[in-house]
Amino acid sequence: MSLITIGVNHKTAPVSVREKVVFAPEQMSDALRDLARLPGLDEAAILSTCNRTELYCSVHDPRHEAELVRWLGEYHHLDGGALRPFIYEFSDTEAVRHAIRVASGLDSLVIGEPQILGQLKTAYSAAAAQGTLGKLLRRLFQHAFAVAKHVRTDTAIGSSAVSVAFAAVTLARQIFGDIGEQRALLIGAGETIELVARHLRGVGIRELTVANRTPERAEALAREFEARAITLSDIGQVLHEADIVIASTASPVPILGKGAVERAIRQRRRKPVFMVDLAVPRDIESEVGELNDVYLYTVDDLQEVVAQNLASRQEAATEAESIVDVQTEHFMGWLRAQDAVELIRGYRDRAERARQDVLAKARRQLGQGRPPEEVLEFLAETLTNKLTHEPTTSLHQAARDGRTELIGAACELLKLPRLLNDKPKP
Repeated sequence: MSLITIGVNHKTAPVSVREKVVFAPEQMSDALRDLARLPGLDEAAILSTCNRTELYCSVHDPRHEAELVRWLGEYHHLDGGALRPFIYEFSDTEAVRHAIRVASGLDSLVIGEPQILGQLKTAYSAAAAQGTLGKLLRRLFQHAFAVAKHVRTDTAIGSSAVSVAFAAVTLARQIFGDIGEQRALLIGAGETIELVARHLRGVGIRELTVANRTPERAEALAREFEARAITLSDIGQVLHEADIVIASTASPVPILGKGAVERAIRQRRRKPVFMVDLAVPRDIESEVGELNDVYLYTVDDLQEVVAQNLASRQEAATEAESIVDVQTEHFMGWLRAQDAVELIRGYRDRAERARQDVLAKARRQLGQGRPPEEVLEFLAETLTNKLTHEPTTSLHQAARDGRTELIGAACELLKLPRLLNDKPKP
């Protein structure tokens, strides 16, 4: 059995590719069931965020990677060959290391950002609910979660408020200077938008409006941050008021089109507007960026801002990588031990059968009136002979054949001194 991870992320694929392989929340159950039906696949989980889509699988054949790439392409109606240049693949040790690094925020656009751990836990819960997790992936995810907590507790990797949301707000401050005079429209009400709202309030934004498909969620967020709540259908009526627009929804199609933004710009009398699209697939049509007086950025455009925030985390990341190395080996030790489970179970079952056989004979002898001392002697001697006969016969033959490696292994397994051509000197 092998572990395989395949995927695309912000390092290997542009947003135009990543948005084509995103699994929307409502697709996840169907996708997991479909993936689990692949021949030779035992377990599966899917992680899908704005910056990455990854398949975590336990398979019989480590060469299964090509089949997983084919499935990913077909599920999204894409040519697997066209997708292949953007795909990365990890197996066994490297797959374990990758999962731990992802959970710890070491593979994120912003090193150490905490959102990915929650997203990985969501992926774990979805797979568990669909019954596509088994012993191997369940143990891997739980181990990754524990190591991520260890990393955040024992290093300074999460000591500063750095995230894609924070990077967006940082860029807005660089553009406007005094952000306290600006109005912001936030489209969506998920975790990313909540972080954006928190950061904007932290730097003194003048006014916040939250637009969401579900009014209840928008209202809950609005109450927390003293904002105004509207539905997505109301955006056209208030868009001209916004100096800053930041969008992050799970919509499969754009929320803001070029025409709506053009009308808002005319109402603003050409006053510039700053837009950040943090969604994948994109919430704002790319053509909006062609308009005068509109400054549109996507998650990929935040790289430079993000880079400025990474310096303080590099030392902590180095410490974290050391923890990851140690914990990867710990998991691989557990995984290797699983190969011996059946062997150990078989050996113990044979010993148990020998015990039961000899015990039954001893009981019959007691029933026949033999003295208990004789029966105990019979039981001990017979059981010892049954347990040692085959190993000692094999060791004797190994010695005759000169198989010193087998003798050495037996000494290590049975905790015996090396007696063959290796007698300790008096």
